[in-house]
Parts: sequence; structure tokens; C-alpha cells
Amino acid sequence: MTMHNDIIEKTIHFVQQQLQGAEAGHDWFHVERVWKTAKQIAMQEKADLLTVELGALLHDIADAKFHNGDESLGPRIAREFLEREQVAEPVIISVENIIRHISFKGSYDTESYRTIELDIVQDADRLDALGAIGIARAFNYGGFKNRKLYDPAIKPVQYATREQYKTNEAPTINHFYEKLFLLKDKMNTKAGKKMAEDRHRFMETFVEQFYREWNGLN
Repeated sequence: MTMHNDIIEKTIHFVQQQLQGAEAGHDWFHVERVWKTAKQIAMQEKADLLTVELGALLHDIADAKFHNGDESLGPRIAREFLEREQVAEPVIISVENIIRHISFKGSYDTESYRTIELDIVQDADRLDALGAIGIARAFNYGGFKNRKLYDPAIKPVQYATREQYKTNEAPTINHFYEKLFLLKDKMNTKAGKKMAEDRHRFMETFVEQFYREWNGLN
């Protein structure tokens, strides 16, 4: 366990350094929340804890949306770091695959990599897109991209391809219908599904209140 704790501590330090100055919805605190939630879920599943922890800590090490869409950069940075730390090759491969397949846009792929470790980290990441934190992150990112809060003339759509999803510039409220409200039914684990239900209800209440206030209703 000492070796396990040692590599986790080194990975935490590495991620904190790499994500200095990152957009607030994808910064170290996001990673820390995902890591803690992933450990909680992993306690209820038969999974390799080291892979889960490393996958959670490194999942946003170079998010493609902040690197000109380069989806190879994150896995490459993670591999280089883990090789330096002499992590076993099977674990490195698993972590690379978690980084490649964790995102919501990956759900548009018909054939996708699946392991219990990915399921756990993906649930933890999706949970951080739900509830009060999810609302805060959505509007923070919308502001970062200079998107409207809401425009009644722009209706939510269901994107047919990952490219359409990646390149959309819809108002932030639309994001609730195009992604956030869909996450509850995409959870992989029993624990993840249970956690998602409460956060989902909170978002529904928020959106209802948003519309009331938008329309000048008490």
C-alpha cells in the first residue's frame, strides 16, 4: 500500500502543477472531486483501485476542448508521466483508455472500450457535471466561451454526431437538455445511479426557477 500511496501522491502533485491556471470547471478541484467520488464508488465494485485512482486523477490532464481538439495529448502526457514513475504497463494502458473514452462525446461512438474501472471514473466525472456543482460548472464554461445564458429563439437539439456536439455554441440553458439531463440514465454503476438521482432533481428545480425568473414570475 505504501507504493500505491506514493504514486498517488506524486500524481496529485503532477496534476496540480499541470492544471495551474486551468478553467475553473476543469481545474484541480474538479479533478479532486472526481477522484474522491471514484474512490467512493470503487469501494462497492470489484475494480483495480490503482487504475481507478490514476484514471480519475489524470482524466483531464489535457482536455481536448482546451487544446485545439487534440484528443491524443491527454493519453500521451499521462503515459509519459506514468512511465517515468515506473508504473506497470497494463495499468498505463488502462489509464490511457480511460482518458480516451471517458467523455460524454464518446457516447456517440458505436463501438467503445469498456471496463469496470472506466465505468467508475466515468460515473464520477459525470456526477461532477450534475447538481449544484454541475450548474456552476455549466455557467462558468458558458461564460468562458462567451455564450448566452438563454435565448428562447434557440431551441435545444439532440446532436446526431460527436462533431456536432463538440462544435455547438448553444446558450448554456440548452446544455441542460443536450447533455446534463441525459446523464442520469447514462450512469454505469449502481452507486453512481443512486448519487445521480438526487443531483438530477436539484437541476430540474433550478431550471424551473430559472424560467420563472426569466419570465418575471414570482
